[in-house]
Amino acid sequence: MSEVKRILIADDMHEVILALLKEKGFDPVYLPVIDRKGILKIIREFEGLIIRSKTAVNKELVDAGPNLKFIARAGAGMDKVDEDYLNGKGITAINAPEGNRDALGEHAMGLLLGLLHKISTAHNQIKSGVWDREGNRGIELKGKVVGIYGVGNMGMSFARKLRGFDCEVIGFDKFKGTFEGGFIKNVELDELMERTEVLSIHIPLNVETRHLFDEAYLRSFKKLKVLINTARGEILDTQALIQLLEEGTLYGAGLDVLENEKLNEYSASEKELLEKLNAQPNVLITPHVGGWTYESYQRISEVIAGKIAELFGADGQS
Repeated sequence: MSEVKRILIADDMHEVILALLKEKGFDPVYLPVIDRKGILKIIREFEGLIIRSKTAVNKELVDAGPNLKFIARAGAGMDKVDEDYLNGKGITAINAPEGNRDALGEHAMGLLLGLLHKISTAHNQIKSGVWDREGNRGIELKGKVVGIYGVGNMGMSFARKLRGFDCEVIGFDKFKGTFEGGFIKNVELDELMERTEVLSIHIPLNVETRHLFDEAYLRSFKKLKVLINTARGEILDTQALIQLLEEGTLYGAGLDVLENEKLNEYSASEKELLEKLNAQPNVLITPHVGGWTYESYQRISEVIAGKIAELFGADGQS
């Protein structure tokens, strides 16, 4: 591979990444508050670029960096990275799902248990002076069939967290024939839709998956009662979700992501949908923090630095 020396870090990263990259002979330049205009102005000076979700990697940015050898996304999602264009230019795309998969798995578990046992609802009632035991009677996870849609790093992490709850875990992934560990059964989509009672979504956002979970698709899950989405908001049709919640088809939903996460830029119709979601007592929404812990903040930097060193360090160069 061609030599890589200067690396632009264009977003907030744990300080450990600087030491790790320097140790391997790289020259990292840390500019966490630089904006897109600033990146475009100086990117030609660098062979590598490390970003988070704020920076879209498209033709404009890639063409502005004729010396780029890699672009690394500090996290899992690559929906803002034009990987096809990178491939055509011979630029390596790197991400770090290993860095925050445990955080994400725990968060999905928290959303699920919070919904089944009405923890948030009960807490808010008590803060208002209401002590309602019967109205907050919970549902046990034990004995339920949990379906995992997409069994990559995140889906597998969630499956591992489920092992102590005596539930049956089944999974569908169109790119995988077997799953490691023996604690998740690989099924075809038809069986997943027929048997799943708790559905957790763990697929990337792309042209094929945008609004994949619309009303018709959700109704294809015959026994579905609880839905967890910690992937990307645009995968799930919010209006369809509200319809199933309001009619009682779904018992509850836990969302760490929304179709539009810039609440201050909402249109009137988007505000109305969010108000309807918030009006549902059996909905938990968190602000896209499923994979965002103190531990994952450091681990992501370690994973990214390790992959860069393996591919472009002195030992990895060809």
